[in-house]
Amino acid sequence: MNQGNGDPVTAPDRYALLAGTLGTPVGIPAVGVSYGTGEAFAATPGLTVHLATETTAEVRSTENVVAESRTGRADNVVMAGAHLDSVPAGAGINDNGSGSAALLEVALQMARTKPVNKVRFAWWGAEEASLVGSTFYVNSLTPQQQAQIKLYLNFDMVASPNYQFGVFDGDDSAAQGAGPGPLGSAQIEALFEAFFAARGLPTNPADFTGRSDYGPFIAAGVNIPAGGLFTGAEGVKTAADVAKFGGVAGVAYDPCYHDPCDDLFRVTQKGGDAALYAQLRGQYTLIGNVNVFALDTNADAIATAVITYAFDTSSIPPRTTTATAARSTRTGDQTLQ
Repeated sequence: MNQGNGDPVTAPDRYALLAGTLGTPVGIPAVGVSYGTGEAFAATPGLTVHLATETTAEVRSTENVVAESRTGRADNVVMAGAHLDSVPAGAGINDNGSGSAALLEVALQMARTKPVNKVRFAWWGAEEASLVGSTFYVNSLTPQQQAQIKLYLNFDMVASPNYQFGVFDGDDSAAQGAGPGPLGSAQIEALFEAFFAARGLPTNPADFTGRSDYGPFIAAGVNIPAGGLFTGAEGVKTAADVAKFGGVAGVAYDPCYHDPCDDLFRVTQKGGDAALYAQLRGQYTLIGNVNVFALDTNADAIATAVITYAFDTSSIPPRTTTATAARSTRTGDQTLQ
């Protein structure tokens, strides 16, 4: 059954029919139901349920797209990634067309540079199916190849219509959630914070929940420093957020998160709340489900970080074999990324 946490109005995907991912084959049949259905089943003593399903079991192929600079130190790789896929419900223009597009533009603009450190761009496949693409990639590397990656930058949802400027909390200064990132993550956070401070823009700390493609990189045994940007998904914008960023309190940062209305066209015709989007358009420039200011600002921040580390990673401390920053990629939240 779906997990049913959060407000059903602002996080309906936590209550809807569960389209789960098992990850690997299991020995018993498994189906998903909505939170309400599961709750009703659990509250009925002695209940016997008969299910009829039509299923397809097949092997599907997906791809990661990886490109790297021709020049630069191969033993000191700066890596940046964004996932290409969306959930089956819709186009995913914010999740994650925004991150993928911003990263692609940075790569195109850097095409003629000759960085000191090799720069590797990745667009991940099957993130929404439990980080399949990035996990496969990291697990396919030898320990030596993993050690050559100096840091990883992740950009998943950087243009949420009711945005925040979220910077991954490398040093766990917010003391919330999963704890700090591996050694060096605090320095990545500081670089992003300096970028926003220089523009007089506030930020929020974003927790390393493991719900995006940085997860395999910061997992125990790998310990690659990571950082990145996140404008918010199903989390609810607070009054304090509104004081910082504007927008509408009491609703999600992305009201179309994992829904058909996460599109570039006809957002309200595809299920978006017309009154809410009219309110947001009164404050922001939106193109479909994309906040133009958030996308433009974050694209500049992405470019700043990538080009900075392309030429100088001296701020990132060296990793040691004794470093431990235990992390787990999602276990109980496999469908909601």
